[in-house]
Amino acid sequence: MLDPSSSEEDSDEGLEEESRAVLPRAPPAPGPAPAREGRREAQGPGSPSPSVHSEARDEPEGQLDAEQERRVRLQLYVLVVRCIAHPFNAKQPTDMARRQQKLNKQQLQLLKERFQAFLNGETQIVADEAFCNAVRSYYEVFLKSDRVARMVQSGGCSANDFREVFKKNIEKRVRSLPEIDGLSKETVLSSWIAKYDAIYRGEEDLCKQPNRMALSAVSELILSKEQLYEMFQQILGIKKLEHQLLYNACQLDNADEQAAQIRRELDGRLQLAEKMAKERKFPKFIAKEMETMYIEELRSSVNLLMANLESLPVSKGGPEFKLQKLKRSQNSAFLDIGDENEIQLSKSDVVLSFTLEIVIMEVQGLKSVAPNRIVYCTMEVEGGEKLQTDQAEASRPQWGTQGDFTTTHPRPVVKVKLFTESTGVLALEDKELGRVILYPTSNSSKSAELHRMIVPKNSQDSDLKIKLAVRMDKPPHMKHSGYLYAIGQKVWKRWKKRYFVLVQVSQYTFAMCSYREKKSEPQELMQLEGYTVDYTDPHPGLQGGRMFFNAVKEGDTVIFASDDEQDRILWVQAMYRATGQSYKPIPAIQAQKLNPKGGALHTDAQLCKFYADRFQKHGMDEFISANPCKLDHAFLFRLLQRQTLDHRLNDSYSCLGWFSPGQVFVLDEYCARYGVRGCHRHLCYLTELMEHSENGAVIDPTLLHYSFAFCASHVHGNRPDGIGTVSMEEKERFEEIKERLCFLLENQISHFRYCFPFGRPEGALKATLSLLERVLMKDIASPIPAEEVKKVVRKCLEKAALINYTRLTEYAKIEGPAEKETETMNQASPARKLEDILHLAELCIEVLQQNEEHHAEAFAWWPDLLAEHAEKFWALFTVDMDTALEAQPQDSWDSFPLFQLLNNFLRNDTLLCNGKFHKHLQEIFVPLVVRYVDLMESSIAQSIHRGFEQETWQPVKNIANSLPNVALPKVPSLPLNLPQIPSISTPSWMAPLYESTNGSATSEDLFWKLDALQMFVLDLHWPEQEFAHHLEQRLKLMASDMIEACVKRTRTAFELKLQKASKTTDLRIPASVCTMFNVLVDAKKQSTKLCALDGGQEQQYHSKIDDLIDSTVKEIISMLVSKFVAVLEGVLSKLSRYDEGTFFSSILSFTVKAAAKYVDVPKPGMDLADTYIMFVRQNQDILREKVNEEMYIEKLFDQWYSSSMKVICVWLADRLDLQLHIYQLKTLIKIVKKTYRDFRLQGVLEGTLNSKTYDTLHRRLTVEEATASVSEGGGLQGITMKDSDEEEEG
Repeated sequence: MLDPSSSEEDSDEGLEEESRAVLPRAPPAPGPAPAREGRREAQGPGSPSPSVHSEARDEPEGQLDAEQERRVRLQLYVLVVRCIAHPFNAKQPTDMARRQQKLNKQQLQLLKERFQAFLNGETQIVADEAFCNAVRSYYEVFLKSDRVARMVQSGGCSANDFREVFKKNIEKRVRSLPEIDGLSKETVLSSWIAKYDAIYRGEEDLCKQPNRMALSAVSELILSKEQLYEMFQQILGIKKLEHQLLYNACQLDNADEQAAQIRRELDGRLQLAEKMAKERKFPKFIAKEMETMYIEELRSSVNLLMANLESLPVSKGGPEFKLQKLKRSQNSAFLDIGDENEIQLSKSDVVLSFTLEIVIMEVQGLKSVAPNRIVYCTMEVEGGEKLQTDQAEASRPQWGTQGDFTTTHPRPVVKVKLFTESTGVLALEDKELGRVILYPTSNSSKSAELHRMIVPKNSQDSDLKIKLAVRMDKPPHMKHSGYLYAIGQKVWKRWKKRYFVLVQVSQYTFAMCSYREKKSEPQELMQLEGYTVDYTDPHPGLQGGRMFFNAVKEGDTVIFASDDEQDRILWVQAMYRATGQSYKPIPAIQAQKLNPKGGALHTDAQLCKFYADRFQKHGMDEFISANPCKLDHAFLFRLLQRQTLDHRLNDSYSCLGWFSPGQVFVLDEYCARYGVRGCHRHLCYLTELMEHSENGAVIDPTLLHYSFAFCASHVHGNRPDGIGTVSMEEKERFEEIKERLCFLLENQISHFRYCFPFGRPEGALKATLSLLERVLMKDIASPIPAEEVKKVVRKCLEKAALINYTRLTEYAKIEGPAEKETETMNQASPARKLEDILHLAELCIEVLQQNEEHHAEAFAWWPDLLAEHAEKFWALFTVDMDTALEAQPQDSWDSFPLFQLLNNFLRNDTLLCNGKFHKHLQEIFVPLVVRYVDLMESSIAQSIHRGFEQETWQPVKNIANSLPNVALPKVPSLPLNLPQIPSISTPSWMAPLYESTNGSATSEDLFWKLDALQMFVLDLHWPEQEFAHHLEQRLKLMASDMIEACVKRTRTAFELKLQKASKTTDLRIPASVCTMFNVLVDAKKQSTKLCALDGGQEQQYHSKIDDLIDSTVKEIISMLVSKFVAVLEGVLSKLSRYDEGTFFSSILSFTVKAAAKYVDVPKPGMDLADTYIMFVRQNQDILREKVNEEMYIEKLFDQWYSSSMKVICVWLADRLDLQLHIYQLKTLIKIVKKTYRDFRLQGVLEGTLNSKTYDTLHRRLTVEEATASVSEGGGLQGITMKDSDEEEEG
């Protein structure tokens, strides 16, 4: 027993004397709960979680004042502790899902601070940029979300939820990362999760030692009885002192008392059922024939409980006896108790087994034996084996030896003998010095005592004593024993003192047995079933015995008597537990006084009296003595389950409405023991769960589904718990709950983004949809058509779109800048409106992306409904978007980013692409795009016209190929003032790029604008293929036209520039000509990118542009070559003056010869050759340096070389009949050889260099050289056609 605490006496005076009040009683017929169930029963001051809805009560409950409420709780606690103390139906489940520790607001704030510290670099955790980005996204999107804060406040969020959301986020990020050799993505994921855990725990938490877990922290484990007592004290608001009083008064630690209480309760339920059957007072059922079925169900449930109680392992009887007993209980439960067919116990059914411990300590008074002689003792239980102690000297006969024996005799005979070893040669056995015979019982003293030994005749040891202890245990099924006087009509027919033992054969079978010495089986026995025990007055005619009591049964009375009062009280208490009678025997007043002998009451009896006085003083007796069969268990269980659920939702676990294993065990045991109907239990549970859910708590829909399915199955007659009767009240309550649950589920689906934020709890939304489908079913058998479910879900998602958009716009206003408060939407500037709508669009996309990521799986059955939800969502956005766009000024291109943002999201969604909103978006922006392209085309055309008129042909760097290095404005903000387009000048940012030799400013501006315009349209990713193709085609054709105009204007300018150039060897190709050449080169390159379309007319048009450019380049090369050839022809014309036979040649030859006699006359023709060679070389270098296209340079050089050789060859051909003048020959040889060498160095191929023209030229000059060397005495002065390194370099 638990002893009262030391503070109990101090607090006695604080407890008031309780006036008796009527507890809620059952209606005449035990059945379901009252017809109407209030939302909240009485709530006591000790409740751990008072409900905010405690005002909404039914009228009878509303009248319960605080005192009545306390009494109800105490009565309920008495029933609960009895279930905990002696369960026989339920066990604590071990297969329940382990719930996670919940997070509270303080922990969430601490978590935010830790992640913020990590992002600020204030922790020692090393991380790469990718992980930091993942944490930053998690922090901004998840941790700072108000939806998460609400979920934490509701108690439905655990640390595991936070971890799973992070894990899901990083899985997508890591999968998108490129593969790294030697580093698997699983390793990266594990590393990131480990770093997350380190951030989550924080540095200071690592040093903390784990504290002792509180009761709420161990509630997920299997609890001991003491822990269960403590839990339900908290649940029901019971004080510790009250618990101790009830614990002791109810004898919760006495299994026999608890089993007897159960037997009395079950017997009372059977009697109540029989009374109901006789009086025909039944609850109202949906069918009349259920009344009879109801009685049978009551009987079956009690029989099942009896069988469960019977199965507890306390019976000594064999399995055959149990089976017969159970069969009789099930078939004859309502027969007369004294039925003749009652199966009788045999004597072998009550055979007991005892363990004896005999400890021999010492022998005193041993004088007849010499001190050095050896002595020893033997011990035996008659009918069993004999044991011997160690040997000891007679001067010191001490042993302390223990012998263990087993026997089936309730009254065994123990013999202990003392021996000494015989010294005689012929002695066959040792000499016995003394013996003692004992008759122990299980009630005998267990301590060591001195016993006088019987010694042989003529022994000197007249005062021989032995000190020993005999301990005889009490078997579990031996409930009481002792000596009584007894007389009966069928057994013990003589008034005589006998040794009686009360034996429990099974949970329902007890026997009163009388035993003789050394007998295993009783001499006589009496089964106590059906007997009623009570105190009686003394019987004058019976001699022996002083305190009387009897056991009465129809047709039999047995009178017992004991020698003192305490023995009588203990016997009556034991037999009262065994009979299972409802009447509790109360001793006469005089019997409670001290016994006549002046001795005190037995300790157990004294304690019973003490605790009875105590709990009677504190008003506890009415709760303990209340008949459970007369209490309204439907009402009491509803209160118990509600209080337990309130306590559970307020403990430290994120339970989602699931009870802990200990709570499930107690509720199961209560329902089974006190007959609470399963449907009533689940209806009450559904009501409580829905109420908590409506008040913001997170409840697992699977739990709702289970209880609803049970009730639906029961109401429709499917007997989920074997109960086939359905009351009208159950059906009506079920219909009410069904309607309420349907409304709740529709509301949760409409608020799915807020009821299940980020898909947490995991799978809850999917389970909610599944439950909704179940609730919509008309009955349990026929499934509801899929279209009806779809219709309801569609309606919910339509509401969800409005809810989500409304809250999103409110959030956008809160998140906006402060000046927004003073600036209404109508008064805001167009730019502000556009900025706001762009921000709102980003938020809308984020919402739909989160829906897809976290909720799409739940709606996998209806993907089209989620698309309709999104369309409805966008339709609401359309109104605000259209308003903002209408406010924009005409020909404003700032709204294009809005289109790109929305279109990039919509075109990647298969369900939304080209949907209603997407098409509306296209309809709005088609005119803007067309208008923009029109204006850009006009602008570009005008820039070409004006640009080429003012073109200086100074080279600039190629812009289109250097865009990453140039801070270009966005295309929608091109430096054009549209629609009034001014003359285009070179942008200021192009000025620093004039150093290198590339295209002109006009051409580069043209190519950049064309490329940027095409990239802009390409970046629009126009979803409608036909219009996208039209745009592309139009821009390609525009580019073709613009490039064609550019090429033609460039050719014209080139021709004019070349005409103005010099025709002498002073000619140096100007940079502007090279720039024009480069413009054509760039046009060739850009046409490939800007004008090419696969197949069709556009491809032909592109080829036409290429042909135009190629032909223009050829013409330019030809014109340039012609210019170069004209210079050569000028040189040759100068040489023609030395032709043989001309007047000038004769004069010149004579003059030179005459002058040569006196002075050193310069060699004629060498200056001319050197000047021409310098002309060629410098122009080659200019072209090579400033023209970008190698291929065109090579063509130019090929034509230049070929044309030059051809011109010289023709010039010589005209002089076949004439011998060349020495000066002509020397000049030509030098020009030809240097030209050949220079063009070979420039990369002209051998085939071109050694052409037939060159061969002809080479042979002619060789022949002329030979002729000149013969005819001219002075020779050619080292100038020769032969390849020689000695040749003089000009």
